[in-house]
Amino acid sequence: MVYEEAVRSTVNGIEARGLGKRYGDLWALRGLDLDVPAGSVLGLLGHNGAGKTTAIRILTTLTAATEGTARVAGLDVATDAPRVRGRIGVASQSATVDGLLTARANLDLLGALYHLPRAEVRRRREELLERLDLGDAADRIVKTYSGGMRRRLDLAASLIARPPVLFLDEPTTGLDPRSRNDLWELLREVVAEGATLLLTTQYLDEADQLADDIVLLDQGRVAARGTPAELKSAYGGERLVVTVTVAAELAPARAALEPFLGGAAVTIEEATRELSASITSGTRLVEVVRALDAAGVDVLDVHRREATLDDAFLAITGADSPAAPTGGSA
Repeated sequence: MVYEEAVRSTVNGIEARGLGKRYGDLWALRGLDLDVPAGSVLGLLGHNGAGKTTAIRILTTLTAATEGTARVAGLDVATDAPRVRGRIGVASQSATVDGLLTARANLDLLGALYHLPRAEVRRRREELLERLDLGDAADRIVKTYSGGMRRRLDLAASLIARPPVLFLDEPTTGLDPRSRNDLWELLREVVAEGATLLLTTQYLDEADQLADDIVLLDQGRVAARGTPAELKSAYGGERLVVTVTVAAELAPARAALEPFLGGAAVTIEEATRELSASITSGTRLVEVVRALDAAGVDVLDVHRREATLDDAFLAITGADSPAAPTGGSA
């Protein structure tokens, strides 16, 4: 089935019901339900060990679920695994391209494995090499590539067959800002053509930019789901940011601010001597400044800002001082 037909064959590119995976007595994933429409992006987020990579391994047929069902591109991942593999593109955290081949040879090989016409492979290969800034190095042996170049080639490999469903596990790790922005643009085009994308990332601004919906996993279960805007509104709220003169002032600053806090996680960054927290509606900055002054806290700056997805992540997962990591493998 060609790309366009595969996309049209199902309303949802990815579906899961009660998906779970157990290793011995430990559930790495439990009760995962997904409905990811064709032509949309799902951001799957969580700490290390939250269950993200386990979910991807099940959905890409690399491991069997202990319980539940899943369909990808309209096909059951358990009973129709070979056909599922023909409809998906996968870029894992570690580059999987052959280091003893050139970039062109790697992409030609993958095109042959997908049984694509040679002329189509050549056109798509050159397009991707150019878009991912690999054209000048396309005939070099891949083992001579930098980590970022190998990562870009791995992404090209996942896109060579124009798969209707893409799984990208931290795709921009190791990329410079320009390459990262170029990849974002390319992924938006792929999704606009009708592809479904499941994305994990350690950069929450990336999920904010790309994802239509987000599922946040915590200890193998869904902790929250919604659009980036919904999560920021529900869990982030308006934030107060206080910068003190020395790190020792952070603890008394937090104590002084307790009457104004909105109950969400407080983030403390000792390196920048900065404290940020959700504040209750109607709080005035002049009241905050007076409270800090009464507590004898030496303050450099006090201001408000809108919540970010990082703030929502910290609030949902119950993270507190110091700031928690916002991604990684699981």
